Amino acid sequence: MHALRLNGWKSEAVLEDVPVPEPGPGQVLVQVGGAGACHSDLHLMHDFEDGLLPWHLPFTLGHENAGWVHTLGTGVTGPEPGQPVAVVGAWGCGACARCRVGFETYCEDPANAPVPAGGGGLGLDGGMAEYLLVPAARFLVPLPDGLDPVHAAPLTDAGLTPYHAIKRSLPKLTPDATAVVIGVGGLGHLAVQLLKAVCAAQVIAVDPRAEARQLADEAGADLSLSPDADTAATIRQAAHGRGADVVLDFVGSEATMQTGLAATRMLGDFTLVGIAGGSVPFSFFSQAYEVSLQTTYWGTRGELVEVLDLAARGLLRPDITRFSLADAPEAYRRLAAGEVAGRAVVVPRDAYRA
Repeated sequence: MHALRLNGWKSEAVLEDVPVPEPGPGQVLVQVGGAGACHSDLHLMHDFEDGLLPWHLPFTLGHENAGWVHTLGTGVTGPEPGQPVAVVGAWGCGACARCRVGFETYCEDPANAPVPAGGGGLGLDGGMAEYLLVPAARFLVPLPDGLDPVHAAPLTDAGLTPYHAIKRSLPKLTPDATAVVIGVGGLGHLAVQLLKAVCAAQVIAVDPRAEARQLADEAGADLSLSPDADTAATIRQAAHGRGADVVLDFVGSEATMQTGLAATRMLGDFTLVGIAGGSVPFSFFSQAYEVSLQTTYWGTRGELVEVLDLAARGLLRPDITRFSLADAPEAYRRLAAGEVAGRAVVVPRDAYRA
């Protein structure tokens, strides 16, 4: 089969022929219906040094995956061949305290995980291929009726990550509150939709790209801004003169962090999701009183079930651009160039074939 492989740090991924995996005991082989292209993959290809992560090369990219159950290893019960499924991206040990409550992203026993602090496409072979080997059935979530693998794939990260961040701050998102989304890309445009679906707060989107602001407007943003020197003041004025209750930064540069913190209301939440490498000073007076600074990473299996349900009900729909597997390198080139609105999804096949 064809697969998009990362063979070296700070190098481009390349299409190669590799054997179709055979599932061992407890494993499931999934025929890939859609694999999302994420900015995190660009960091793997262009930014990370050898030894930064506890992973061994080569491996196939693609950590946002959905498709159909193809073959079951011995001892697997539950999933049936042909069943459409989404793949949980983070693969932990399944036994530690964090994993037992669904937080396999924060596995505390990495020595017994399939790969430390990773999963398919993150240290192990991912879904930029015709087939994906999943190490355990617990990493599969059946797709609800009305949701196909192409639209489900990006929801496993680009939908789940903002949903988890929003749920952490949900008590503060009252009808008179204001939420800010900085960066309306693959995650940000879904964050706007999720905020409109789960709360009645005012939603302000910030992005320098006109097409991204249009996407935010279409997603339901109450106000879309292009960043400038007065962005924080503009947000505070729009937020009843007091600032935003929740700021979600999907970029993570020094500039976006400075803007977001300056716009955050006392007792508000500033959540850093993007990994552009920015940092800001933290001291008693560096932000408004009792502002909480927090990071977040992915979400739980249970939260993914909720995200997929929202999508099946028409409350959440990723804006996708489809690419064939042969064009997967072009998808990443366009993503790096900022030419993809929403999410790029690689589609190895358009329909299930047994």
